[in-house]
Amino acid sequence: MVGQKYMSMLCDHPYFEISTVTGNKSVGKTYFEAVQWIDQIPLSDKYVDLEIKSTEPKSVDADFVFSTLPTDVAKKVEPAFANAGFPVISEASAYRMSDNIPLLIPEVNPDHIGLIKKQNTSGYIVTCPNCVVAGLAVVLKPLYEKLQITKVIINTMQALSGAGLLGVPSVKIIDNVIPYIKNEEEKIELESQKILGQYANGNIKNANINFSATCTRVPTLDGHMENLHFESTLEMSPSIVEKTLLDFHPVPQQLKLPTAPLDPIIIRNENDRPQPRLDRLAGSVAGMSITVGRIRQGINSKSICLTLLTHNTIRGAAGNSILTAELLYKKGFLKGN
Repeated sequence: MVGQKYMSMLCDHPYFEISTVTGNKSVGKTYFEAVQWIDQIPLSDKYVDLEIKSTEPKSVDADFVFSTLPTDVAKKVEPAFANAGFPVISEASAYRMSDNIPLLIPEVNPDHIGLIKKQNTSGYIVTCPNCVVAGLAVVLKPLYEKLQITKVIINTMQALSGAGLLGVPSVKIIDNVIPYIKNEEEKIELESQKILGQYANGNIKNANINFSATCTRVPTLDGHMENLHFESTLEMSPSIVEKTLLDFHPVPQQLKLPTAPLDPIIIRNENDRPQPRLDRLAGSVAGMSITVGRIRQGINSKSICLTLLTHNTIRGAAGNSILTAELLYKKGFLKGN
Protein backbone atom coordinates (compact mmCIF):
# COMPACT_ATOMS: atom_id res chain seq x y z
CA MET A 1 0.00 0.00 0.00
CA VAL A 2 2.86 2.38 0.78
CA GLY A 3 4.59 1.32 -2.43
CA GLN A 4 1.54 2.48 -4.35
CA LYS A 5 1.77 5.89 -2.67
CA TYR A 6 5.34 6.17 -3.97
CA MET A 7 4.16 5.42 -7.50
CA SER A 8 1.43 8.06 -7.27
CA MET A 9 3.54 10.75 -5.58
CA LEU A 10 6.58 10.29 -7.86
CA CYS A 11 4.64 10.13 -11.12
CA ASP A 12 5.34 13.76 -12.08
CA HIS A 13 8.10 14.59 -9.62
CA PRO A 14 10.44 17.43 -10.66
CA TYR A 15 13.61 15.73 -9.33
CA PHE A 16 13.09 11.96 -9.51
CA GLU A 17 11.80 9.30 -11.89
CA ILE A 18 11.09 5.65 -11.09
CA SER A 19 13.38 3.47 -13.19
CA THR A 20 13.06 0.08 -11.49
CA VAL A 21 10.63 -1.80 -9.28
CA THR A 22 11.62 -4.99 -7.50
CA GLY A 23 9.88 -7.94 -5.90
CA ASN A 24 10.19 -11.58 -4.97
CA LYS A 25 7.50 -13.95 -6.25
CA SER A 26 6.48 -11.45 -8.94
CA VAL A 27 9.88 -11.22 -10.69
CA GLY A 28 9.45 -11.17 -14.47
CA LYS A 29 5.87 -9.88 -14.40
CA THR A 30 4.89 -6.37 -15.34
CA TYR A 31 3.99 -4.03 -12.50
CA PHE A 32 0.37 -4.05 -13.72
CA GLU A 33 0.29 -7.86 -13.54
CA ALA A 34 1.94 -7.99 -10.13
CA VAL A 35 0.15 -5.27 -8.19
CA GLN A 36 -3.30 -5.27 -6.65
CA TRP A 37 -3.83 -1.55 -7.14
CA ILE A 38 -6.04 0.05 -4.46
CA ASP A 39 -4.73 3.61 -4.28
CA GLN A 40 -7.32 6.32 -4.94
CA ILE A 41 -5.16 7.78 -7.72
CA PRO A 42 -5.21 5.48 -10.79
CA LEU A 43 -1.99 3.73 -11.80
CA SER A 44 -0.14 5.84 -14.36
CA ASP A 45 0.29 4.33 -17.82
CA LYS A 46 4.03 5.07 -17.58
CA TYR A 47 4.41 2.33 -14.94
CA VAL A 48 2.07 -0.34 -16.32
CA ASP A 49 4.76 -2.18 -18.30
CA LEU A 50 7.67 -1.85 -15.85
CA GLU A 51 9.15 -5.32 -15.38
CA ILE A 52 9.55 -6.52 -11.79
CA LYS A 53 13.24 -7.16 -11.09
CA SER A 54 14.76 -9.21 -8.29
CA THR A 55 15.59 -7.31 -5.11
CA GLU A 56 19.36 -7.37 -5.43
CA PRO A 57 21.84 -4.65 -6.43
CA LYS A 58 22.86 -6.17 -9.75
CA SER A 59 19.25 -6.02 -10.98
CA VAL A 60 18.66 -2.36 -10.20
CA ASP A 61 19.46 0.52 -12.55
CA ALA A 62 19.03 3.59 -10.35
CA ASP A 63 20.87 6.38 -8.55
CA PHE A 64 19.28 5.51 -5.20
CA VAL A 65 16.55 3.27 -3.80
CA PHE A 66 13.48 3.57 -1.62
CA SER A 67 13.00 0.51 0.59
CA THR A 68 9.58 -0.51 1.92
CA LEU A 69 10.68 -4.02 2.82
CA PRO A 70 9.56 -6.06 5.84
CA THR A 71 12.00 -5.70 8.71
CA ASP A 72 13.47 -9.20 8.52
CA VAL A 73 14.16 -8.83 4.79
CA ALA A 74 15.47 -5.27 5.17
CA LYS A 75 18.11 -6.43 7.66
CA LYS A 76 19.82 -8.40 4.89
CA VAL A 77 18.94 -6.49 1.75
CA GLU A 78 19.56 -2.86 2.74
CA PRO A 79 23.23 -3.32 3.76
CA ALA A 80 23.81 -5.22 0.50
CA PHE A 81 22.57 -2.23 -1.49
CA ALA A 82 24.56 0.24 0.64
CA ASN A 83 27.71 -1.84 0.18
CA ALA A 84 27.06 -1.84 -3.57
CA GLY A 85 27.08 1.97 -3.59
CA PHE A 86 23.39 2.76 -3.40
CA PRO A 87 21.94 5.39 -1.08
CA VAL A 88 19.03 3.61 0.63
CA ILE A 89 16.07 5.53 2.04
CA SER A 90 14.25 3.02 4.19
CA GLU A 91 10.77 2.70 5.65
CA ALA A 92 11.76 -0.43 7.58
CA SER A 93 12.46 -0.42 11.30
CA ALA A 94 15.55 -2.65 11.00
CA TYR A 95 18.18 0.11 11.35
CA ARG A 96 16.25 3.06 12.79
CA MET A 97 18.01 2.93 16.15
CA SER A 98 21.55 2.29 14.84
CA ASP A 99 24.07 4.83 16.14
CA ASN A 100 25.49 5.62 12.70
CA ILE A 101 22.23 5.76 10.73
CA PRO A 102 20.00 8.86 10.63
CA LEU A 103 16.33 8.53 11.56
CA LEU A 104 15.01 11.50 9.64
CA ILE A 105 12.02 13.79 9.50
CA PRO A 106 13.21 16.69 7.33
CA GLU A 107 11.32 19.34 9.31
CA VAL A 108 12.63 18.06 12.64
CA ASN A 109 16.24 16.89 12.44
CA PRO A 110 17.85 17.66 9.06
CA ASP A 111 21.23 18.05 10.77
CA HIS A 112 21.21 14.33 11.65
CA ILE A 113 22.19 13.71 8.01
CA GLY A 114 25.73 14.08 9.33
CA LEU A 115 25.56 10.51 10.66
CA ILE A 116 25.92 9.29 7.08
CA LYS A 117 29.63 10.11 7.33
CA LYS A 118 30.00 7.42 10.02
CA GLN A 119 28.90 4.61 7.68
CA ASN A 120 31.79 2.65 6.23
CA THR A 121 30.10 1.81 2.94
CA SER A 122 30.24 3.16 -0.60
CA GLY A 123 26.54 3.92 -0.29
CA TYR A 124 24.56 4.58 2.88
CA ILE A 125 21.28 3.97 4.71
CA VAL A 126 18.90 6.66 5.92
CA THR A 127 15.77 5.58 7.77
CA CYS A 128 12.33 7.11 8.21
CA PRO A 129 10.27 6.74 11.38
CA ASN A 130 7.19 4.92 12.52
CA CYS A 131 4.02 6.39 10.99
CA VAL A 132 2.82 7.82 14.32
CA VAL A 133 6.17 9.42 15.09
CA ALA A 134 6.30 11.05 11.65
CA GLY A 135 3.52 13.43 12.67
CA LEU A 136 4.07 13.46 16.41
CA ALA A 137 7.68 14.64 16.22
CA VAL A 138 6.82 17.51 13.86
CA VAL A 139 4.39 18.84 16.48
CA LEU A 140 6.76 18.19 19.38
CA LYS A 141 9.79 19.84 17.74
CA PRO A 142 8.83 23.51 18.33
CA LEU A 143 7.22 22.67 21.68
CA TYR A 144 10.39 20.97 22.91
CA GLU A 145 12.65 23.78 21.69
CA LYS A 146 10.55 26.75 22.78
CA LEU A 147 8.52 25.49 25.75
CA GLN A 148 10.88 22.94 27.31
CA ILE A 149 8.41 20.07 27.50
CA THR A 150 9.55 17.20 29.70
CA LYS A 151 6.75 14.62 29.61
CA VAL A 152 4.44 13.32 26.87
CA ILE A 153 1.50 10.96 27.35
CA ILE A 154 0.00 9.79 24.06
CA ASN A 155 -2.99 7.68 23.10
CA THR A 156 -3.28 6.76 19.43
CA MET A 157 -6.24 5.76 17.27
CA GLN A 158 -4.51 4.20 14.26
CA ALA A 159 -6.08 3.52 10.87
CA LEU A 160 -6.32 0.11 9.26
CA SER A 161 -3.98 0.96 6.38
CA GLY A 162 -1.16 1.18 8.90
CA ALA A 163 -1.36 -2.60 9.23
CA GLY A 164 -1.25 -3.23 5.48
CA LEU A 165 -3.81 -4.72 3.10
CA LEU A 166 -4.07 -8.01 4.98
CA GLY A 167 -3.06 -6.68 8.38
CA VAL A 168 -6.29 -6.83 10.42
CA PRO A 169 -9.08 -9.30 9.51
CA SER A 170 -12.45 -7.61 9.08
CA VAL A 171 -14.14 -9.81 11.69
CA LYS A 172 -11.70 -8.48 14.29
CA ILE A 173 -12.00 -4.76 13.58
CA ILE A 174 -15.60 -4.12 12.43
CA ASP A 175 -17.61 -2.77 15.38
CA ASN A 176 -14.46 -2.85 17.46
CA VAL A 177 -11.33 -1.10 18.75
CA ILE A 178 -8.20 -3.15 19.44
CA PRO A 179 -6.20 -1.62 22.33
CA TYR A 180 -2.83 -3.08 21.37
CA ILE A 181 -0.48 -2.90 18.38
CA LYS A 182 2.62 -5.07 18.68
CA ASN A 183 5.89 -3.15 19.21
CA GLU A 184 4.21 0.17 18.39
CA GLU A 185 4.38 1.78 21.82
CA GLU A 186 8.09 1.05 22.19
CA LYS A 187 8.82 2.47 18.73
CA ILE A 188 7.03 5.72 19.53
CA GLU A 189 8.93 6.24 22.75
CA LEU A 190 12.41 5.32 21.48
CA GLU A 191 12.23 6.84 18.00
CA SER A 192 10.87 10.17 19.24
CA GLN A 193 13.74 10.58 21.68
CA LYS A 194 16.31 9.93 18.94
CA ILE A 195 14.68 12.20 16.36
CA LEU A 196 14.28 15.08 18.81
CA GLY A 197 17.81 14.55 20.12
CA GLN A 198 20.71 16.95 19.70
CA TYR A 199 23.35 16.16 17.07
CA ALA A 200 26.91 17.17 17.90
CA ASN A 201 30.38 15.84 17.06
CA GLY A 202 29.00 12.90 15.11
CA ASN A 203 26.70 11.67 17.87
CA ILE A 204 23.11 12.13 19.01
CA LYS A 205 22.16 12.93 22.58
CA ASN A 206 18.57 11.76 23.00
CA ALA A 207 15.89 14.26 23.93
CA ASN A 208 15.19 14.53 27.63
CA ILE A 209 11.48 13.75 27.38
CA ASN A 210 9.64 11.00 29.24
CA PHE A 211 7.16 9.24 26.96
CA SER A 212 4.22 6.98 27.74
CA ALA A 213 2.26 5.62 24.78
CA THR A 214 -0.91 3.56 24.38
CA CYS A 215 -1.68 2.44 20.83
CA THR A 216 -5.06 1.31 19.51
CA ARG A 217 -6.32 0.16 16.11
CA VAL A 218 -9.63 1.67 14.98
CA PRO A 219 -11.88 1.01 11.93
CA THR A 220 -10.87 4.03 9.83
CA LEU A 221 -9.07 3.54 6.51
CA ASP A 222 -6.40 6.26 6.65
CA GLY A 223 -5.29 8.83 9.20
CA HIS A 224 -3.73 8.27 12.61
CA MET A 225 -5.33 10.31 15.41
CA GLU A 226 -3.27 11.05 18.51
CA ASN A 227 -4.46 12.50 21.81
CA LEU A 228 -1.56 14.22 23.57
CA HIS A 229 -1.01 15.38 27.11
CA PHE A 230 2.33 17.09 27.68
CA GLU A 231 4.00 18.89 30.55
CA SER A 232 6.68 21.57 30.78
CA THR A 233 8.86 23.32 33.30
CA LEU A 234 7.21 26.55 32.11
CA GLU A 235 3.75 28.05 32.42
CA MET A 236 1.81 27.35 29.21
CA SER A 237 -1.52 28.45 27.81
CA PRO A 238 -3.40 27.20 24.71
CA SER A 239 -2.69 30.51 22.94
CA ILE A 240 1.06 30.22 23.59
CA VAL A 241 1.08 26.65 22.28
CA GLU A 242 -0.91 27.60 19.18
CA LYS A 243 1.44 30.49 18.38
CA THR A 244 4.49 28.25 18.89
CA LEU A 245 3.13 25.70 16.42
CA LEU A 246 2.09 28.28 13.81
CA ASP A 247 5.49 30.03 13.98
CA PHE A 248 7.29 26.80 13.07
CA HIS A 249 8.98 27.28 9.68
CA PRO A 250 11.57 24.54 9.24
CA VAL A 251 14.22 23.75 6.61
CA PRO A 252 12.09 22.00 3.92
CA GLN A 253 9.74 24.98 3.82
CA GLN A 254 12.68 27.38 3.66
CA LEU A 255 14.14 25.39 0.76
CA LYS A 256 10.70 25.11 -0.90
CA LEU A 257 11.15 21.38 -1.47
CA PRO A 258 8.48 19.98 -3.81
CA THR A 259 6.85 17.67 -1.26
CA ALA A 260 7.06 20.14 1.65
CA PRO A 261 3.64 21.64 2.45
CA LEU A 262 3.54 25.41 2.87
CA ASP A 263 2.27 24.87 6.43
CA PRO A 264 3.70 21.78 8.13
CA ILE A 265 1.18 22.24 10.97
CA ILE A 266 -2.42 23.36 10.45
CA ILE A 267 -4.53 24.45 13.44
CA ARG A 268 -8.28 23.78 13.54
CA ASN A 269 -10.27 25.75 16.12
CA GLU A 270 -13.57 23.84 15.85
CA ASN A 271 -14.47 21.76 18.89
CA ASP A 272 -14.70 18.53 16.88
CA ARG A 273 -11.63 18.71 14.63
CA PRO A 274 -9.42 17.19 13.38
CA GLN A 275 -11.30 14.22 11.93
CA PRO A 276 -9.70 11.58 9.66
CA ARG A 277 -12.31 11.78 6.92
CA LEU A 278 -12.21 15.58 6.77
CA ASP A 279 -8.57 16.41 7.53
CA ARG A 280 -6.25 13.57 6.52
CA LEU A 281 -5.52 15.17 3.11
CA ALA A 282 -4.83 18.60 4.59
CA GLY A 283 -2.06 20.80 3.28
CA SER A 284 -0.84 22.38 0.05
CA VAL A 285 0.68 18.96 -0.70
CA ALA A 286 -2.26 16.68 0.07
CA GLY A 287 -1.71 14.64 3.20
CA MET A 288 1.65 16.16 4.15
CA SER A 289 0.45 18.65 6.79
CA ILE A 290 -0.27 17.60 10.36
CA THR A 291 -3.60 18.91 11.63
CA VAL A 292 -3.83 19.95 15.29
CA GLY A 293 -6.97 20.82 17.24
CA ARG A 294 -8.60 20.79 20.68
CA ILE A 295 -5.68 22.68 22.24
CA ARG A 296 -6.69 23.16 25.87
CA GLN A 297 -5.28 23.51 29.35
CA GLY A 298 -4.24 20.29 31.06
CA ILE A 299 -4.36 19.39 34.74
CA ASN A 300 -2.37 22.47 35.72
CA SER A 301 -0.80 25.64 34.28
CA LYS A 302 2.24 23.71 33.05
CA SER A 303 0.34 21.10 31.04
CA ILE A 304 -1.59 21.11 27.75
CA CYS A 305 -3.83 18.62 25.93
CA LEU A 306 -4.34 18.51 22.17
CA THR A 307 -5.35 16.20 19.31
CA LEU A 308 -3.36 15.73 16.13
CA LEU A 309 -3.97 13.87 12.89
CA THR A 310 -1.39 12.44 10.46
CA HIS A 311 -2.05 10.75 7.13
CA ASN A 312 -0.18 7.56 7.87
CA THR A 313 0.67 6.34 4.35
CA ILE A 314 1.54 9.83 3.03
CA ARG A 315 3.18 11.94 5.77
CA GLY A 316 3.76 8.84 7.86
CA ALA A 317 5.44 6.83 5.11
CA ALA A 318 5.96 7.57 1.40
CA GLY A 319 5.69 11.35 1.68
CA ASN A 320 8.27 11.62 4.46
CA SER A 321 10.68 9.40 2.52
CA ILE A 322 10.28 11.41 -0.70
CA LEU A 323 10.77 14.63 1.26
CA THR A 324 13.89 13.07 2.80
CA ALA A 325 15.21 12.25 -0.67
CA GLU A 326 14.58 15.85 -1.76
CA LEU A 327 16.51 17.14 1.24
CA LEU A 328 19.40 14.74 0.55
CA TYR A 329 19.41 15.88 -3.09
CA LYS A 330 19.53 19.57 -2.15
CA LYS A 331 22.29 18.93 0.38
CA GLY A 332 24.44 17.08 -2.18
CA PHE A 333 24.01 13.54 -0.81
CA LEU A 334 22.19 12.30 -3.93
CA LYS A 335 23.69 12.66 -7.38
CA GLY A 336 22.05 11.80 -10.69
CA ASN A 337 23.55 10.85 -14.01
